[in-house]
Amino acid sequence: MRVLGVDPGSRFMGYGVVEDKRGRLVHVGHGVIKVDESAPLASRLKDLHAALVEALARYKPDAVAVEGLFTFRNARSALVLGHARGVALLAAAQAGLVVHEYAPAKVKKSVGAGGASGKDAVARMVRTFLSLEASQIQRADASDALAVALCHLNHGRAAVPTATAAAGKQRKGAAGLLADRLVSAYRKPEAR
Repeated sequence: MRVLGVDPGSRFMGYGVVEDKRGRLVHVGHGVIKVDESAPLASRLKDLHAALVEALARYKPDAVAVEGLFTFRNARSALVLGHARGVALLAAAQAGLVVHEYAPAKVKKSVGAGGASGKDAVARMVRTFLSLEASQIQRADASDALAVALCHLNHGRAAVPTATAAAGKQRKGAAGLLADRLVSAYRKPEAR
């Protein structure tokens, strides 16, 4: 299963590709699509679309996972981000791929960072799971996109782990690896 995760943005759109290869999580690639911030919004969206279509053709994912919207204080910022998300959804649909959307807090939790954690914590956990050096991921947009892909692999392949399952059973596959590492992130506060 190969998943392309997308961290949408109207100036920087991160994408990250992770594959479950016979139970191992493998980093396939990542990047950040940067567009001219002084260009009109329509032009930026066109450029984002073209670059994302190219990434989809290059990596040939089985699924696309996109980070959902979070609460904005500025309605204009939310609207612009919504346009960028729409570009990602359109590119995936044109490629014939199903799109899965995950709330930002769920993405953070799925890689073992708390819902209120910052981008540095997410980047650290992504590098740990994928055995990457800090120098290999230049921008948080890319590490966030890789986290979205990891979230989908975890969500789609593993049931929510319980403390007894983690203590008593060895899970198999990439989903099991994620679940084993993330048991504490899924426990209810009173179970910790």
